[in-house]
Amino acid sequence: MTDDDLLQRARKRVKLKMGFYIHLGVYVLVNGGIALLHYFKGGSQWQSGPLLGWGLGLAIHGAVTFLSLQGDGMRDRMVEAELKRLRDRR
Repeated sequence: MTDDDLLQRARKRVKLKMGFYIHLGVYVLVNGGIALLHYFKGGSQWQSGPLLGWGLGLAIHGAVTFLSLQGDGMRDRMVEAELKRLRDRR
């Protein structure tokens, strides 16, 4: 694998992570604002709906992002193992 290939892979991984971190930041800001609004204005507990629904979406986004990054290394190890088996057969 060349340095250009590694750089391209690193950029892709950083893009995936940054997408999740931006999503997390927006979630915290918006739901923090909703919580402050509820604290100062009072009212019913309507804010738990967006908090839980969006939180579930955020959890799924995080799982997909970080599990796909974990699988990247596993895929490379599997390719190396297959290459070794094929070379040993020759």
